[in-house]
Amino acid sequence: MKDGYEDKIESFLRYLLIDKNYSLNTKEAYANDLRKYFNYMQEHHISFKNIKRQDILNYLKDLKEGQISEKTISHHLTVIRSFYKFLLLEKIVSDNPAKLIELPKIRKSLPSVLTEEEVSKLLSFSPKNSYEYRNKAILELLYASGLRVSELIHLTFSDIDLEASMIRVYGKGKKERLIPIGEYATVALKIYIENHRSFLIKKERSDYLFLNNHGKMITRQGVFKMLKQLAKEMKIQVNFSPHTLRHSFATHLLNHGADLRSIQELLGHSDISTTQIYTHVTSEKMKEDYQKYHPHG
Repeated sequence: MKDGYEDKIESFLRYLLIDKNYSLNTKEAYANDLRKYFNYMQEHHISFKNIKRQDILNYLKDLKEGQISEKTISHHLTVIRSFYKFLLLEKIVSDNPAKLIELPKIRKSLPSVLTEEEVSKLLSFSPKNSYEYRNKAILELLYASGLRVSELIHLTFSDIDLEASMIRVYGKGKKERLIPIGEYATVALKIYIENHRSFLIKKERSDYLFLNNHGKMITRQGVFKMLKQLAKEMKIQVNFSPHTLRHSFATHLLNHGADLRSIQELLGHSDISTTQIYTHVTSEKMKEDYQKYHPHG
């Protein structure tokens, strides 16, 4: 970047972390999108001081021609808007060239969920070593709590109370919430902590609950890979990720009569409209069952 905007970008990223309480992962995602945006403008010899609305539209068109999804394009535009809002706040610019550009209309797809039978099948595997007992505890906890994988991997001993069967979680925006967990998850965690976690510790001790083969905090990729492999071994056909268990947790609660507001609190959604997608999931299941079992369906 040749316009002296490097320091403005760094200031913006610090603002996201400190003032907005964004996570490091979100900050990195914003940084990556901004780099791509800046590189495009440099390649087209456009000074950032002279960027116009049409230049941003051309950039978004270029992204679309690169077969990037509408959701990703929408995220790029959100980042660009936020950056200019920050520059306006700091009185560095006098106009936001992205403010009148509409976000792409994204068709909301229903989340993949497991049936209760598939969850039972997944959780029925018998651990044979310390890593598998860790995996069992992770599985039980994800399904019992609806945690995001980023929340799960950052759990420490101070966040769990097995006597009360409760965990404390810091979600998006560092918002704290308390989540009850059931007997199965509590038992799996006790077995892992008391009998197997010590075998995963290497040279340095760690407060993180779930450790990898290096004795450090297990990564998002590590959890994803483990679950994907286990689903394959158990012959579960649904497109599988840690989020599948989160979706299944919410859907099964709703199917059994849980209040939508309670599910919102458990999932850590700031807006009830985000939680309402699960009502559509159950409606789709209802339609499938009707067509499958009704004599004239």
